[in-house]
Amino acid sequence: MARDGHPGNAGAPAATVASMDAHRDIVLAVANPLQPPSTHAGSSLLGYAPPAHYGAGQRALSVMDALKRRYGLREIAGWPIKPLGLYCAVLEPPPGTTRDELLKALAADARVQLAQPLQDFSVYAQQAAPTRRYNDPYVDLQRGFVLTDAASAHALSQGQGVDVAIVDTGVDVRHPELQGRIRDVHNLVDDDEHAFDADPHGTEVAGIVAADGNNRLGIVGIAPKATLSIYKACWYPPVADAAARCNSLTLAKALAAIADTRVRVVNLSLGGPIDPLLHMLLTRLLDQGRIVVAAMPPDGKPGGFPNDVPGVIVVRVAGAGTAPPGVLSAPGTDILTTQPDSRYDFTTGSSMAAAHVSGIIALLLALAPELDARGVHALLRDSSRVSGGVLQVNAAAAVEQLRGARRSAP
Repeated sequence: MARDGHPGNAGAPAATVASMDAHRDIVLAVANPLQPPSTHAGSSLLGYAPPAHYGAGQRALSVMDALKRRYGLREIAGWPIKPLGLYCAVLEPPPGTTRDELLKALAADARVQLAQPLQDFSVYAQQAAPTRRYNDPYVDLQRGFVLTDAASAHALSQGQGVDVAIVDTGVDVRHPELQGRIRDVHNLVDDDEHAFDADPHGTEVAGIVAADGNNRLGIVGIAPKATLSIYKACWYPPVADAAARCNSLTLAKALAAIADTRVRVVNLSLGGPIDPLLHMLLTRLLDQGRIVVAAMPPDGKPGGFPNDVPGVIVVRVAGAGTAPPGVLSAPGTDILTTQPDSRYDFTTGSSMAAAHVSGIIALLLALAPELDARGVHALLRDSSRVSGGVLQVNAAAAVEQLRGARRSAP
């Protein structure tokens, strides 16, 4: 299992996310074009292999320095965004300047490719009889596993060969349920390895998607043979019972890093306001053939990032009235899943509903790697069943419908 630390920021002083203020700071991007790659044979669904290294070019750094001098900005952190050919930075405006006035002036500057507020995002969770038999003792307590008929689906697929990216908090990579399931980890927030392993939310999502099966421990994931790539972009503030938060820069780093991989499924159990930079990056991932799953906000309104990006599969907790058009429903109430320190507990939220859908998509892709986001969404919608008295996605029905469609294909 590869484990990446937090890389240094080119052209900016070292900083932690704690020094960034979403009510004050801005995100600024300037052109940082890719060097033309050497031509080589071989391509895949996700395109040609990217160059091995992409950093901040001298021209981009010079332009950024000129902008800082011109507008009195202080750079907190900077990062090259390879998929967009940009050098992006979080900057503190000078005293006495309103952010709206500054952004208006920057938008009119020909050297600026993007200028926007630094924005906060948050995760969506609240602490709180299968056909295939497992020796995992808590399997019958897994509401989502039972309600989606995941055990029946496992007779045909367990997600083998599918890599799911979880953009979230850190994950307890030492949890027995996740041993052998995590392919790589990336910390885009800090260098605190202890905090990474102690983060609950990402650990919960990871367990729902891919907890190991038949290991005589705890639970079973929806796709117990899938592998996970963990991108820590969210962190817990030093306040008791505070929800994990992310910001524009940490999420941009994660999405940009995924663009350099062969990941097919991206789970975003988080959300917040509309964000132009993140919109561009997520659109790029979708254009590359990724399937992106997002959690619906707790208020039931699917606006804002990442739900505002066309092609994203939005998931809500089943049973909360009528779903908005195109939104899928999945189990998300009292879900038993993994916790840090090798523990288990129940949790609730659309974050958990999205994780169930990401797991089911891994089951489908293991059988039909050529599926795209539109086809997956239609399949999950059409195969949804009434279970527990509410309409929601059904792993067994989706897998069986896919198998039937492949049999009848010419």
